[in-house]
Amino acid sequence: MATSAAPTASAANDTRSEGDASTVTKADLIEAVYTKVGFSKKESSEIVERILETMKATLARGEKLKVSGFGKFEVRHKNTRRGRNPQTNKELQIPAHRVVAFKPSQVLKAAIAGESLAGVSDDDLD
Repeated sequence: MATSAAPTASAANDTRSEGDASTVTKADLIEAVYTKVGFSKKESSEIVERILETMKATLARGEKLKVSGFGKFEVRHKNTRRGRNPQTNKELQIPAHRVVAFKPSQVLKAAIAGESLAGVSDDDLD
């Protein structure tokens, strides 16, 4: 009797159509590390958790985070500004706050566009 295994996160991602609005979760990333690298599920989970914790801590300190071949994350300050509630048309003050901005690398842009990666460098992020 043949058993059928559930597809791995990477297998599921590879078969998605362009219009599929699925979301890759942390569990999918852990599964991908488990499948591709061969660590145990516990080790894979710890690796993904540590990476995400490091990324959060870096951004919380206001530092830039560059992942070569992927992109650059940075914290930007948004000044206080006037806004409008679209339901009531009432004006309101939007307080100053910090937001995370992401700029994809040329390598990521080319991969998304389905273009060849030949001659594409990551130097545009410096």
